[in-house]
Amino acid sequence: MTADRRTVLRTAAQLAALTAAGGLLTGCAGGTPRRADTGTLAAHPGTVDPQQTTDPAWNGGEGPESPAPAEPQPTGQPTAAATQSSTPPTPPALTPLAAGTPYEVVYGPRTGKNVALTFHGSGDPRLATALLEAAEQRGAKLTVMVVGSWLDQQPQMARRILDGGHELGNHTQNHLNISAMPPDQARAEIAQCADRLQKLTGSIGRWFRPSAAQFATQMVRDQAKAVGYEHVLSFDVDPRDYNDPTAAELQRRVLSTVRGGSVVALHMGHQCTIDALPAILDGLAKAGLKPVTASQLCA
Repeated sequence: MTADRRTVLRTAAQLAALTAAGGLLTGCAGGTPRRADTGTLAAHPGTVDPQQTTDPAWNGGEGPESPAPAEPQPTGQPTAAATQSSTPPTPPALTPLAAGTPYEVVYGPRTGKNVALTFHGSGDPRLATALLEAAEQRGAKLTVMVVGSWLDQQPQMARRILDGGHELGNHTQNHLNISAMPPDQARAEIAQCADRLQKLTGSIGRWFRPSAAQFATQMVRDQAKAVGYEHVLSFDVDPRDYNDPTAAELQRRVLSTVRGGSVVALHMGHQCTIDALPAILDGLAKAGLKPVTASQLCA
């Protein structure tokens, strides 16, 4: 065998060995190189493998080295890590209640001029937002007793309510007839909504209101206390806006029965309530009554 022939054979063997070991890259000139043995993207200056954006352990397929750094962000634009905060929300400040406030509040001091407009929190978030805006335009503070399943679907509403200066409370997770439940199920209904409030706001809220009932049975009271609620919020004025009366009729129902200390039960998600709210607030003002949160009513 000639010397040239032996040289060619040695070169071919070396090339085959390098290829088997994964030491060669193939691809068109100027393109992104790929490993000949795996077909996966190899590290390339100025490029980021799409896998890197979803797999934080991605390291370019080059062994236990650190992942390739992401390209610099433009000035003033936060990185993805900077936009994700694990800091728990700051709980809202609660107005201290007056000494002797009963466990179940049906109404506040009759000698005062404050009233509490309370709302069942559920329904179309656009209607809920419109109602909050109507109240805020006139400086009224509301108490929203939210349903936990609504917060699961509309988590942004918890912060929206608090940012408007209003108060949040617990109205169970699924708004079922809590009085007819066995104790463990009733406690779960209360605790699940409390968990949603805690996660979204940093607090379970001060108030619990039983679902499908005006007053809490002793069993429901016991379960609410076990979850951490020191007060149940009932009501003494029920204008039944859930039946969707006309705005004029709803206004009449509220203003003909409300008086100092009243707790009024209303509902988000009903257009008639939004339509009637400005006139209700005007009527309260003419009567010298001021809508405040339930905590302010009992302060």
